[in-house]
Amino acid sequence: MDQPHYTSLIFFILLFLPLSLQQQNSKLSISDLIALKTIKASLTDIPGSTFFSSWDFTAPNPCSSFSGLTCSLISSSLRVTTLSLGTGLSDSPGLAGSLSFALSQLTELTQLVLFPGLVTGPIPSKLGKLTNLRVISLTNNRLTGPIPTSLSSLTNLHTLDLSYNQLTGSIAPGLTELAQLKVLILASNSLSGELPTVSAQLLHLDLKRNRLNGKLPLLPLSLRYLSVSENTMWGPLFPLDSLSELVYLDLSMNKFSGPIPTSLFNPTLSSLLLQRNNLSGGLPQNADPTTSSSYGDGSIVDLSHNFLSGEISTVLVGVESLFLNNNRLIGTVPKEYTKSLCLGTTKTLYLQHNFLTRINLEDRMKLPDTTSLCLRYNCMVPPPVGVTACPASAGSQISRPAWQCYKV
Repeated sequence: MDQPHYTSLIFFILLFLPLSLQQQNSKLSISDLIALKTIKASLTDIPGSTFFSSWDFTAPNPCSSFSGLTCSLISSSLRVTTLSLGTGLSDSPGLAGSLSFALSQLTELTQLVLFPGLVTGPIPSKLGKLTNLRVISLTNNRLTGPIPTSLSSLTNLHTLDLSYNQLTGSIAPGLTELAQLKVLILASNSLSGELPTVSAQLLHLDLKRNRLNGKLPLLPLSLRYLSVSENTMWGPLFPLDSLSELVYLDLSMNKFSGPIPTSLFNPTLSSLLLQRNNLSGGLPQNADPTTSSSYGDGSIVDLSHNFLSGEISTVLVGVESLFLNNNRLIGTVPKEYTKSLCLGTTKTLYLQHNFLTRINLEDRMKLPDTTSLCLRYNCMVPPPVGVTACPASAGSQISRPAWQCYKV
């Protein structure tokens, strides 16, 4: 074969050599190998877990034999790009120990995942040096201390999930300003202070079950999921008025006050949970005229345990699970709700502990067995079909004392 043609053939073969074969002939970088040894030394399998059984450092290629490891060929050597610590299987108890500073030596890391276990101690602050990180998920462990402010320098970060730990301190403003961040989940910790302005174009923000206080800040129009339930936040809800992309909103068990923005009564927002606040005002008379959609299967609206007043409008007809109990609502329950119950579209309708005077529900009307309707402790004697599907919290008293109803 002519030398030029032979050289071209060799170049062609090398150019299209499968990456897996190239990796087989490459070795994991020494710095990554040392880092992995240090990481393993700080963690251990909880009895019943076998995650580290495959981490044999005498193996010729850890990238192909170590559980939880993915490598990429970078500059002629293999580098760890994703690290998942633990199996994530429901029957695995996970890992114990602490997170090593050596994680920051895996400088090509793009994803770091710690599955549920008993890992304690702080989140290493040097993780902020891993500028390629796109995903950090360290959930359901016993991590303590503050969220490192150094994480605010991770400009490529897309997802940060530190939920269900024991983290304390405040949320650094820089964290909610990361341009690439789309998912921020810090639920079920002991974080305190106010929520800073969120300029990151988040899709998902979950801060429930913390100790956050203060008012709602400005929030990105891109949000589709927002939960700050079970905090001590307060103030009006007007920052939510323009969040037209929301499909899930949970502000329950806080101290929010004032009226509910009309824009939130939109069927595209299929989960609206505002119970146990200090909200006031009434329900809007009509749905948003710009939308033709209707509430569907799985929809839930819970406005219970507030100070809502006035008559019930038809704006929430068709919601599958509707909770308006423990407010100050008056008048007649619109017949559209009765029809929705009989059709089985609405499966739960709780109206107890209000000041309602009438419902258009006759004895001959048959409610599906799957329907729950509660009307106790209003200014009427509920029909028989309406007094047998109440929760224990509704109490045993059928109607309000007459003197309470005269004051309405």
